[in-house]
Parts: sequence; C-alpha cells; structure tokens
Amino acid sequence: MVENKLLKNWKTRVNQLKSKIHILYLAYRDPRTPVYAKLFAFLVVAYALSPVDLIPDFIPVLGILDDLILLPIGILLAFRMIPLDILQDLTQKNGPKAALPKSGRIVALVIILITWFLVIILIFTWLYRTLSLTF
Repeated sequence: MVENKLLKNWKTRVNQLKSKIHILYLAYRDPRTPVYAKLFAFLVVAYALSPVDLIPDFIPVLGILDDLILLPIGILLAFRMIPLDILQDLTQKNGPKAALPKSGRIVALVIILITWFLVIILIFTWLYRTLSLTF
C-alpha cells in the first residue's frame, strides 16, 4: 500500500514537471516574454527533452540526481524570469496539457540533435589540434 502511494506521488510529480515544461515551451514562443527569459526557457526545455544529460543516467545516484535537482531548479528560475501575467495567461489558456505539440517536439528534437552534433565536432576538433601539437 505504501509503495502504491509512493508510486502515485512520483507520477503526479512527473506530470507536474511535464506541464511546467509545456508552459515554458509556450512562454518561449510568446512574443510578450522578454528575450532573456525566452533564451533561458529554451535552454531548460532543450535540457528536459535532450537524450544527453550533463551526468549520464548510468552513473549510480548522480545520474538521476542531476535530473531531480537541475531540472526543477531550471524550471523555477525560468518561471521567475517570465512575468507573472504571462504565466497565468498561458496556464489558463492551455490547462494541464502535458505534451508538446507534435511540430514542437520535432523542432526541439532537431535543434537538440544539431546542438549536440556541433558540440561533438568542437570537442573532436579541439582534441585533434591538441594531440597534433603535442606529438
């Protein structure tokens, strides 16, 4: 019985996080949102949707903790950057939707993949130049 209650509590929290990520996505697209808030909201949404984490999930404890700590902190900071009237308006208009629209998911996926591809190219370029200079 305790396990069912704990599992239900976790599912509720996950759904709340999904809803907040959706609101951030909508705030990013809203023209009333300040540019600095749009940029930060984009980063939080991209991190939430990214298949790559700062600390990989297969590392015991730390891999999951980065998602449990960094994502909620990022959401909190992003929500503080966005004016309250915009957040209330987006929440009221869209209700508790948990998923991004299909087109939004595809755009986010493409942007995330391009970003990680560029990061990998930069790392390999830096390593190649560093190793070439030392040998």
